[in-house]
Amino acid sequence: MSLFIFLTVVQAIVAAMLVGVVLMQKSEGGGLGTGGSPTGFMSARGAADFLTRTTTVLAIMFVGLSIALAALAVNTSGGRTIDTSLDRQVTPVQQAPADPLAPAAGQPAPGQPAPAAPAQP
Repeated sequence: MSLFIFLTVVQAIVAAMLVGVVLMQKSEGGGLGTGGSPTGFMSARGAADFLTRTTTVLAIMFVGLSIALAALAVNTSGGRTIDTSLDRQVTPVQQAPADPLAPAAGQPAPGQPAPAAPAQP
């Protein structure tokens, strides 16, 4: 478990460094060597090469740490059994009437008077 926490902290540091390096790059000389005009790239070639290489290394480290953390998370997850503590017994569903608006048995239809109770002697 301590290896997992250590790698998580390292990944957070790498992610923060990656964001910082990407934000330091000029907008016309794209990160990882893509985009931008050749003239802007050639004017500050040394700085662009350093930032591009740093971005590449940090991105590879970030992806590698992500894969390692995912592999560790699978191996160190909790119990592998299904929790059946909330298992409920299913009761048979009652047959629904063909017409859902039809009155229930023994009830008068809407707008009809209730049937008179039989007179008792």
